[in-house]
Amino acid sequence: MYSIKNEFLNIGIKAKGAELSQITSAQHQTEFMWQADPKFWGSSAPNLFPIIGCMKEDFYTYEGQTYKMPKHGFARHNENFTVSNQTDSSITFVLTSDETLYALYPFKFELHITYTLTENTLSVHHKVKNLDIKPLYFSLGGHPAFNCPINADEEYSDYFLEFEKPEESPSYLLNMSSGLLTEHTKPVFTEGNIIKLRPDLFDEDALIFKSLNSRVINLKHKSEGLLLKVNFEDFKQLGIWAKPNAPYVCIEPWLGYADLETTDQNIKTKDGILELEAASTFSAAYHISIEKNRLV
Repeated sequence: MYSIKNEFLNIGIKAKGAELSQITSAQHQTEFMWQADPKFWGSSAPNLFPIIGCMKEDFYTYEGQTYKMPKHGFARHNENFTVSNQTDSSITFVLTSDETLYALYPFKFELHITYTLTENTLSVHHKVKNLDIKPLYFSLGGHPAFNCPINADEEYSDYFLEFEKPEESPSYLLNMSSGLLTEHTKPVFTEGNIIKLRPDLFDEDALIFKSLNSRVINLKHKSEGLLLKVNFEDFKQLGIWAKPNAPYVCIEPWLGYADLETTDQNIKTKDGILELEAASTFSAAYHISIEKNRLV
């Protein structure tokens, strides 16, 4: 486990997958991150690359060849991340393409993930470098899970998600059997710009938004107010998810999403895919801020 810290927060990151696994108050050790209880879900904040969600039949094609790809890509469980730089308040992990990955993903790349702590905010910066002589096709996302409720005397339904702007965007429904994205949607913004948390909210899997107005979400308690906020200004899509009846909520900044049911499985034409030209670099960041009065 790697760590960075300041007077407000202690941050822990696992070497495997460069996965954020701890955000605790430096003063009283309250843990804000889900601690990967396998009874519900055995992760805390996996990094999603080079795809998000499922690919149809777990494979895609590129230039006439077929390649297998696990759900959410290969970064999240990868043990080959190395640390390229570390200070008291910042650490950078790097994953570089190799022969094993090339069999899954025929592109030469580097993925840099930098965690930077500034007062009560943790920034997660992503950098994708195309080291190839051809375009690179990818998706990128975060999957941080936050303890909810945060205190033993609270209920899940005491909390709600507040979006910074008025919202009417529907949630796109997944096929529960295949994990693929359907054309069907459901309304979720029935009370202005908030979504109330409840144990059955995710009975149909994740809430998936392709086009929100907001780029900031607040996680709030009905009487205690703000717990934390996630700023995802560089990300176009968003997932919100938890296992039904589980005491956490994931706020997931995405660039991309699962395959559509109608996909032709060609990664070049995959809905939501990003294309990065040869010898180019792509950057995107999201930020997690813990309310300061929760840290004292």
